[in-house]
Amino acid sequence: MQTTTQPTGETITTRHGLIVTTTENIPEARVVRTLGQVFGLTVRSRSLGGNLTAVLKSLVGGEIKSYVKLNEDSRRQALDRMVRNAAAMGANAVTMMRFDSTDMGAGMSEIVAYGTARVVEWDAAPSASTAPSAAR
Repeated sequence: MQTTTQPTGETITTRHGLIVTTTENIPEARVVRTLGQVFGLTVRSRSLGGNLTAVLKSLVGGEIKSYVKLNEDSRRQALDRMVRNAAAMGANAVTMMRFDSTDMGAGMSEIVAYGTARVVEWDAAPSASTAPSAAR
């Protein structure tokens, strides 16, 4: 995975050769085709021991590290599944990527990564003859 922060502050991530961004547009690229919505999801639950530890930790306060790890792993898995689904559709980019989660009861949570699958082409770099010239 490679993450790049643009001068505008937006973050563009490349996973498995596919660009994933939370923005609608990708700098220096044009959309050739929009393939539609794409998503990846996972449903996770904590073990009984993990839940008991979390209950005890919540009594004294502080971060519940086992839940943090579970959520990080779940988001990563949902994102990887979304990327695989986008690649299967023929996309080389996913724009407007978001995460969502829902409690499903009985200690289970659904985590979904979703966005718009697209095919993009990179704009050609300006040649010396078309690049803006310095003041003369």
